Amino acid sequence: MAQVSLQKVTKIFAGGVKVVDNVSLGVENKEFMVLVGPSGCGKSTTLRMIAGLEDISSGSIYIGDKKVNDVPAKDRDIAMVFQNYALYPHMTVSENLAFGLKLRRISRKEITKRITEASEILGLKHLLERKPKQLSGGQRQRVALGRAIVRQPSVFLMDEPLSNLDAKLRVQTRGQLKKLHDRLKTTIIYVTHDQVEAMTLGERIAVMNDGVLQQLEEPLKIYQNPDNIFVAGFIGSPAMNFIEGMVVEEKGTFYFAAESFKVRMPSGLVAELVAVTGKPSILGARPEDLSDKDNARCFLESDRIMTVVDFCEILGSENFGHLKCGQTALIAKLPPQMILASGEKLEIYLNLDKIHLFDAETKKAII
Repeated sequence: MAQVSLQKVTKIFAGGVKVVDNVSLGVENKEFMVLVGPSGCGKSTTLRMIAGLEDISSGSIYIGDKKVNDVPAKDRDIAMVFQNYALYPHMTVSENLAFGLKLRRISRKEITKRITEASEILGLKHLLERKPKQLSGGQRQRVALGRAIVRQPSVFLMDEPLSNLDAKLRVQTRGQLKKLHDRLKTTIIYVTHDQVEAMTLGERIAVMNDGVLQQLEEPLKIYQNPDNIFVAGFIGSPAMNFIEGMVVEEKGTFYFAAESFKVRMPSGLVAELVAVTGKPSILGARPEDLSDKDNARCFLESDRIMTVVDFCEILGSENFGHLKCGQTALIAKLPPQMILASGEKLEIYLNLDKIHLFDAETKKAII
């Protein structure tokens, strides 16, 4: 079994800089777990501590049922795939794949068998006699993956392995990684700053910021029910709209009052809304939950938000309208055929079933 468990793990660098702060998470056997967050959030340091490449300042790390705080990296039964491939330039693909196995004194017959299996899985059979300089970026990355596969480790650790690839190749390799996990049925912990990679690859996502684990859930649950403003703004592209204001109550109906408009709040959340009425709060709405009048699910005239078009971002099958309402900037997902000029007026309606509300002080989700 290859569970990985972090229990209150902290990393403090020289000078007292705390880069990982009391992180606890469990990765199940055969799970594809993604650590995601912006640069400097502590995700790569967390991965390096699991690998044994960084000492931990406090807490415990377990691989299986074995505490590995003081176990050298070479004895942790893990294989790591790096961003820069780390291939030996003077060796052929076959020699790169075999190198680590030779150090472990694996028999020549077993090495040949493992190289054959890995090269078939990754489509490397025709490249085995080439050297890294004769390979494309995508091919080098597959060799780096192959070198990890032949080790047959309990856990794969991957540190932004696709970030050096161009956009098209990144999409292709993402699909290959997904198939690879389905085929190998092994535990993978994958680090990325790309929330699209996180959403498409991870069975669960651990969102980190400033060294702190913000939320750990399945991708769709994180997207639909973010725990705080950071998670809500980081997961999703374009990012969620955030509007400052407060909840007010008028004749038994609750509204969110912003600087330039006022909209109804869902009727089934009376207790939550009473608790924050009159207090500064932040309304969150994803671009797909802001609709023009013709495509709104339901609307009242009192619910409309009158906006002025700044510009439209047309992506073929998608059209994102960048809008202004007073000083508030909004992004709405519009029909592809709706081409609007800068300065045009546009009525927008919220999908009340999908809005979010955050406490302005704590930044935590209220609804």
